[in-house]
Amino acid sequence: MLSVLQLGSLPGLPALLAGLVAIALVLLVGRVVMKVAWRLVVVAIIVVATVWILGVLGFQFF
Repeated sequence: MLSVLQLGSLPGLPALLAGLVAIALVLLVGRVVMKVAWRLVVVAIIVVATVWILGVLGFQFF
């Protein structure tokens, strides 16, 4: 089993705080990106479904 001496000294509180803030920023940015990605997926589903339905009804786009 590893002892504290083998792991080295733990970083100070400012370094731990900076690390936690960095993780929080990554999570916040990821949350915003996923929100935009979900909107794009929903819009794509609506567009593809509309083109498909119009194609079934006899309209030709491509």
